[in-house]
Amino acid sequence: MSADTVIALAEQGIYTILIVVGPILLLALAVGLIVSIFQATTQIQEQTLAFIPKIVAVFVGIVFLGPWMLQRMIEFTINIFNNISRIVG
Repeated sequence: MSADTVIALAEQGIYTILIVVGPILLLALAVGLIVSIFQATTQIQEQTLAFIPKIVAVFVGIVFLGPWMLQRMIEFTINIFNNISRIVG
């Protein structure tokens, strides 16, 4: 296994991780920003108010985006298994 193969495999893995996790992270970021703006305008400084909506939004995002995320991970895994002879030997 050459260094180029390892780097290409790592690059493909990191790209897959970013594509799969990106929408969930953006959803959590958007909900956190909205909650922070709400807290700043109403001067409510409750700590749980920042976490509960983000947790709910992430769970809802996983429910709706879960099949797509799973499909991307399965495609990556199938690609690895199909090319394992080229990667190892």
